[in-house]
Amino acid sequence: MNAVFSTKEIAREQVEIEEKQRVLGFIPNFYVVYDRNAVPLTPALKFRLALKTSADPITFLGTAFVAGFDQATDLHDYQQGVKGYGQRFGAAYANGLTDILIGGAILPSILHQDPRYFYQGTGTNKSRILHALSTPFICRTDNGQRRPNYSALGGYLAAGAISNAYYPASNRGPGLVFSTAFVDIAANMANGLLQEFVLRKFTPTAKKLPY
Repeated sequence: MNAVFSTKEIAREQVEIEEKQRVLGFIPNFYVVYDRNAVPLTPALKFRLALKTSADPITFLGTAFVAGFDQATDLHDYQQGVKGYGQRFGAAYANGLTDILIGGAILPSILHQDPRYFYQGTGTNKSRILHALSTPFICRTDNGQRRPNYSALGGYLAAGAISNAYYPASNRGPGLVFSTAFVDIAANMANGLLQEFVLRKFTPTAKKLPY
Protein backbone atom coordinates (compact mmCIF):
# COMPACT_ATOMS: atom_id res chain seq x y z
CA MET A 1 0.00 0.00 0.00
CA ASN A 2 2.84 2.41 0.80
CA ALA A 3 4.38 1.92 -2.64
CA VAL A 4 1.06 2.61 -4.35
CA PHE A 5 0.50 5.71 -2.25
CA SER A 6 4.01 6.92 -3.00
CA THR A 7 3.49 6.55 -6.75
CA LYS A 8 0.26 8.54 -6.57
CA GLU A 9 1.97 11.28 -4.59
CA ILE A 10 4.83 11.46 -7.08
CA ALA A 11 2.33 11.66 -9.97
CA ARG A 12 0.46 14.46 -8.22
CA GLU A 13 3.69 16.40 -7.63
CA GLN A 14 4.68 15.96 -11.27
CA VAL A 15 1.33 17.28 -12.45
CA GLU A 16 1.72 20.29 -10.16
CA ILE A 17 5.03 21.01 -11.89
CA GLU A 18 3.48 20.52 -15.34
CA GLU A 19 0.67 22.91 -14.49
CA LYS A 20 3.28 25.65 -14.03
CA GLN A 21 4.77 25.05 -17.49
CA ARG A 22 3.88 28.00 -19.71
CA VAL A 23 5.55 29.09 -22.93
CA LEU A 24 6.83 32.66 -22.55
CA GLY A 25 5.42 32.49 -19.05
CA PHE A 26 1.74 32.60 -20.04
CA ILE A 27 0.80 30.05 -22.77
CA PRO A 28 -0.22 26.70 -21.23
CA ASN A 29 2.23 23.87 -21.85
CA PHE A 30 0.77 21.38 -19.40
CA TYR A 31 0.86 18.22 -21.49
CA VAL A 32 4.64 17.84 -21.78
CA VAL A 33 6.82 15.59 -19.64
CA TYR A 34 10.48 16.50 -19.24
CA ASP A 35 11.18 14.05 -16.42
CA ARG A 36 12.76 10.78 -17.61
CA ASN A 37 11.48 9.10 -14.45
CA ALA A 38 7.87 10.23 -14.81
CA VAL A 39 5.28 7.95 -13.26
CA PRO A 40 1.84 7.22 -14.80
CA LEU A 41 -1.11 9.47 -14.10
CA THR A 42 -4.13 8.34 -12.15
CA PRO A 43 -7.51 8.79 -13.92
CA ALA A 44 -8.22 11.72 -11.58
CA LEU A 45 -5.02 13.47 -12.69
CA LYS A 46 -5.82 12.87 -16.35
CA PHE A 47 -9.14 14.63 -15.87
CA ARG A 48 -7.47 17.35 -13.81
CA LEU A 49 -5.08 18.22 -16.65
CA ALA A 50 -7.88 18.14 -19.23
CA LEU A 51 -10.18 20.40 -17.24
CA LYS A 52 -7.40 22.83 -16.29
CA THR A 53 -6.40 23.18 -19.94
CA SER A 54 -10.00 23.63 -21.07
CA ALA A 55 -10.68 26.33 -18.49
CA ASP A 56 -7.45 28.27 -18.93
CA PRO A 57 -7.99 31.88 -20.09
CA ILE A 58 -5.45 31.43 -22.89
CA THR A 59 -7.53 28.56 -24.23
CA PHE A 60 -10.46 30.96 -24.60
CA LEU A 61 -8.22 33.55 -26.27
CA GLY A 62 -6.94 30.93 -28.69
CA THR A 63 -10.50 29.88 -29.46
CA ALA A 64 -11.42 33.50 -30.10
CA PHE A 65 -8.56 33.76 -32.59
CA VAL A 66 -9.62 30.57 -34.39
CA ALA A 67 -13.21 31.81 -34.55
CA GLY A 68 -12.01 35.12 -35.99
CA PHE A 69 -9.97 33.35 -38.64
CA ASP A 70 -12.93 31.15 -39.55
CA GLN A 71 -15.13 34.25 -39.75
CA ALA A 72 -12.64 36.09 -41.96
CA THR A 73 -12.32 33.12 -44.34
CA ASP A 74 -16.07 32.39 -44.17
CA LEU A 75 -15.32 28.82 -43.13
CA HIS A 76 -18.45 26.71 -42.62
CA ASP A 77 -21.89 27.98 -43.46
CA TYR A 78 -22.53 30.22 -40.49
CA GLN A 79 -23.75 33.74 -41.11
CA GLN A 80 -21.45 36.73 -40.80
CA GLY A 81 -21.73 39.26 -38.01
CA VAL A 82 -21.74 38.93 -34.25
CA LYS A 83 -24.12 35.97 -34.19
CA GLY A 84 -22.04 34.06 -36.71
CA TYR A 85 -18.88 34.79 -34.77
CA GLY A 86 -20.49 33.53 -31.59
CA GLN A 87 -21.54 30.33 -33.35
CA ARG A 88 -18.03 29.82 -34.70
CA PHE A 89 -16.55 30.46 -31.26
CA GLY A 90 -18.89 27.93 -29.69
CA ALA A 91 -18.12 25.33 -32.34
CA ALA A 92 -14.35 25.82 -32.04
CA TYR A 93 -14.46 25.57 -28.25
CA ALA A 94 -16.73 22.53 -28.35
CA ASN A 95 -14.33 20.82 -30.76
CA GLY A 96 -11.40 21.39 -28.44
CA LEU A 97 -13.34 20.45 -25.31
CA THR A 98 -14.65 17.14 -26.66
CA ASP A 99 -11.23 16.28 -28.08
CA ILE A 100 -9.35 16.93 -24.85
CA LEU A 101 -11.95 15.31 -22.58
CA ILE A 102 -12.37 12.19 -24.69
CA GLY A 103 -8.84 11.90 -26.10
CA GLY A 104 -7.03 13.34 -23.08
CA ALA A 105 -8.99 11.97 -20.13
CA ILE A 106 -11.84 9.51 -20.78
CA LEU A 107 -10.16 7.14 -23.24
CA PRO A 108 -6.72 7.33 -21.59
CA SER A 109 -8.34 6.38 -18.28
CA ILE A 110 -10.22 3.45 -19.82
CA LEU A 111 -7.33 2.25 -22.00
CA HIS A 112 -4.57 3.00 -19.46
CA GLN A 113 -2.71 5.28 -21.86
CA ASP A 114 -0.82 8.47 -21.07
CA PRO A 115 -2.10 11.54 -22.98
CA ARG A 116 1.07 13.60 -22.47
CA TYR A 117 3.97 14.29 -24.84
CA PHE A 118 7.21 12.78 -23.55
CA TYR A 119 10.10 15.03 -24.49
CA GLN A 120 13.00 13.02 -25.95
CA GLY A 121 15.63 15.74 -25.96
CA THR A 122 18.54 13.47 -26.92
CA GLY A 123 19.61 11.37 -29.89
CA THR A 124 19.88 12.30 -33.54
CA ASN A 125 17.65 14.93 -35.07
CA LYS A 126 16.09 12.19 -37.20
CA SER A 127 15.12 10.11 -34.17
CA ARG A 128 13.70 13.18 -32.43
CA ILE A 129 11.70 14.17 -35.52
CA LEU A 130 10.28 10.67 -35.84
CA HIS A 131 9.43 10.68 -32.15
CA ALA A 132 7.64 14.02 -32.48
CA LEU A 133 5.70 13.06 -35.62
CA SER A 134 4.58 9.75 -34.14
CA THR A 135 2.72 11.32 -31.22
CA PRO A 136 -0.79 11.10 -32.75
CA PHE A 137 -0.21 7.42 -33.50
CA ILE A 138 2.04 6.04 -30.75
CA CYS A 139 1.74 6.70 -27.03
CA ARG A 140 3.11 5.49 -23.72
CA THR A 141 0.87 3.25 -21.65
CA ASP A 142 0.55 3.50 -17.89
CA ASN A 143 3.01 0.60 -17.55
CA GLY A 144 5.61 2.36 -19.69
CA GLN A 145 5.15 0.46 -22.96
CA ARG A 146 4.64 2.01 -26.38
CA ARG A 147 1.31 1.21 -28.03
CA PRO A 148 -0.96 2.55 -30.80
CA ASN A 149 -2.47 5.81 -29.58
CA TYR A 150 -6.09 4.69 -29.61
CA SER A 151 -6.96 7.42 -27.12
CA ALA A 152 -5.83 10.34 -29.27
CA LEU A 153 -7.18 8.88 -32.50
CA GLY A 154 -10.47 8.08 -30.80
CA GLY A 155 -10.63 11.61 -29.46
CA TYR A 156 -10.08 13.13 -32.89
CA LEU A 157 -12.80 11.01 -34.49
CA ALA A 158 -15.21 11.52 -31.60
CA ALA A 159 -14.77 15.29 -31.74
CA GLY A 160 -15.48 15.21 -35.48
CA ALA A 161 -18.54 12.99 -35.03
CA ILE A 162 -19.99 15.08 -32.20
CA SER A 163 -19.44 18.27 -34.22
CA ASN A 164 -22.23 17.06 -36.53
CA ALA A 165 -24.63 18.02 -33.76
CA TYR A 166 -23.82 21.74 -33.88
CA TYR A 167 -22.32 22.60 -37.27
CA PRO A 168 -24.68 23.87 -39.99
CA ALA A 169 -26.62 21.08 -41.70
CA SER A 170 -24.91 21.86 -45.00
CA ASN A 171 -21.51 21.10 -43.46
CA ARG A 172 -22.41 17.87 -41.68
CA GLY A 173 -21.52 14.37 -42.76
CA PRO A 174 -18.49 12.05 -42.95
CA GLY A 175 -16.42 14.81 -44.54
CA LEU A 176 -16.75 16.95 -41.41
CA VAL A 177 -15.70 14.03 -39.20
CA PHE A 178 -12.57 13.19 -41.16
CA SER A 179 -11.57 16.76 -41.96
CA THR A 180 -11.80 17.65 -38.26
CA ALA A 181 -9.74 14.57 -37.35
CA PHE A 182 -7.17 15.36 -40.05
CA VAL A 183 -6.70 18.92 -38.80
CA ASP A 184 -6.28 17.66 -35.23
CA ILE A 185 -3.72 15.05 -36.29
CA ALA A 186 -1.74 17.58 -38.31
CA ALA A 187 -1.84 20.05 -35.41
CA ASN A 188 -0.63 17.37 -32.99
CA MET A 189 2.29 16.48 -35.27
CA ALA A 190 3.25 20.14 -35.60
CA ASN A 191 2.99 20.55 -31.84
CA GLY A 192 5.27 17.54 -31.36
CA LEU A 193 7.96 19.15 -33.50
CA LEU A 194 7.63 22.43 -31.63
CA GLN A 195 7.78 20.64 -28.29
CA GLU A 196 10.86 18.68 -29.26
CA PHE A 197 12.89 21.51 -30.79
CA VAL A 198 11.51 24.90 -29.74
CA LEU A 199 9.10 25.29 -26.85
CA ARG A 200 11.29 24.04 -24.00
CA LYS A 201 13.61 26.99 -24.63
CA PHE A 202 10.71 29.39 -24.07
CA THR A 203 9.17 27.62 -21.06
CA PRO A 204 10.90 29.21 -18.04
CA THR A 205 10.12 26.47 -15.52
CA ALA A 206 11.16 23.72 -17.94
CA LYS A 207 14.53 25.30 -18.63
CA LYS A 208 15.40 24.84 -14.96
CA LEU A 209 14.78 21.09 -15.10
CA PRO A 210 17.78 18.80 -15.75
CA TYR A 211 17.64 16.64 -18.87
